[in-house]
Amino acid sequence: MNFTLKTSKYTKETLLQLQASTGITPNILIRYAVALSLRNSDQGAEIIPITKDFSDGLVLNRSTVTGEYDYVFRALITQAAGRELSDEEYFPGLFNAHLERGIRTLAGEYKSAGNYEKFIRALLLE
Repeated sequence: MNFTLKTSKYTKETLLQLQASTGITPNILIRYAVALSLRNSDQGAEIIPITKDFSDGLVLNRSTVTGEYDYVFRALITQAAGRELSDEEYFPGLFNAHLERGIRTLAGEYKSAGNYEKFIRALLLE
């Protein structure tokens, strides 16, 4: 079992920029990004597990990223995949794929909101 998540350089930079602007820690931002990606999963675009080993991004522990909600994330990602997943497929594979897709949505949400308060409201209302 792999308990380490390695992000892309883009994701690392985006997480650090969002953290600097909002004060929200990367692990919480990651959860938001994955949730946004899962919300968009019903739009038909199949998501493929990431097997690439990123070297310029963040390296995070699974328990830090998913915390007490690991089983919830696993259930949601399994449901979105429409089949049972091995532990490696779930984490880091599909979890990271949803993160990489969702981080772009999250960054776009912040950019369109313009400030922290509007950003949080937009996330809560969606």
